Amino acid sequence: MSEPILKVKNLKMHFPIYGGILRRKIGRVYAVDGVSLRVNEGETLGLVGESGCGKTTVGRTIARLYKPTAGEVIFNDRDIFKLNTPELRGIRRDLQMIFQDPFESLNARHTIQEILQEPFVIHGIGSPAERENEIFHLLNRVGLNESVLSRFPHEFSGGQRQRIGIARAIALRPKLVICDEPVSALDVSIQSQILNLLLDLQSEMKLTYLFIAHDLAVVKHISDRIAVMYLGKIVEYADADELYQNPVHPYSYALLSAIPIPDPEIRKEKQILVGDVPSPINPPPGCVFHTRCPFAKAICKSEVPELQSVPGSDNPNHLQACLRAGEITFA
Repeated sequence: MSEPILKVKNLKMHFPIYGGILRRKIGRVYAVDGVSLRVNEGETLGLVGESGCGKTTVGRTIARLYKPTAGEVIFNDRDIFKLNTPELRGIRRDLQMIFQDPFESLNARHTIQEILQEPFVIHGIGSPAERENEIFHLLNRVGLNESVLSRFPHEFSGGQRQRIGIARAIALRPKLVICDEPVSALDVSIQSQILNLLLDLQSEMKLTYLFIAHDLAVVKHISDRIAVMYLGKIVEYADADELYQNPVHPYSYALLSAIPIPDPEIRKEKQILVGDVPSPINPPPGCVFHTRCPFAKAICKSEVPELQSVPGSDNPNHLQACLRAGEITFA
């Protein structure tokens, strides 16, 4: 197994809530509450969960777009939260991000040429002629031609804009790319094209991905390992094939059973989740999933489960956070 290029240790991101005339702090949003994971060099780690579970906050905090409440993010053996501004600029060459909305993430007032040359200008890389040549190569890599350079983002379709966003992200040949729901805003017919492009670029450029999504069918297509997240916490963590074939946490099973399968003979028995996701302002005690779990018992309401190996399993890479793991069976 390759060495981890990214190690996240007990990451917490709590956003303060202010209210009243004096704007005093009256609470906090527990968006990310103790997430630990690793991403090995050259692989894709999928991070999945329902909307509002905190997965995008994890990605943005790793990219240091947010200052965390607690925890460590070790990238290339350096804690990025302890870096000063010049040191962080150097890290940014190796750590890039692809955003969910390909229109909002591109400057509407800049031409495509200005957007793509900006990373080279910021980092002082190459002469104008060298930058122009590199931009031509970037466009070819993502399936666009040179005629787009003088145009503006609003002149393109969503899929084309996302290709431009990908070109900008890989411009400096990064080691790790955080993909924050890169296909969720696109038509289904375009999603597979973008996913295949990401896979081709990964193979060609030896990229490592943290792939954030809510669609497990999409994540299965691209990921080597998967971390399942619920209400700010990781509840299951395993190799992709292992998770799809043998989910242990009830939440993981519910997500997997919701994937449409056209063959009724192999379709999973659906586990319908009742109720809504609790508010991250006031998460439930004990296991955060117990309010919607059909297998919850009294212990689940008081004791916080640790992320640990599956009882009775000899697979050390399959971790779960369920107090009843090994007891419950899915239909």
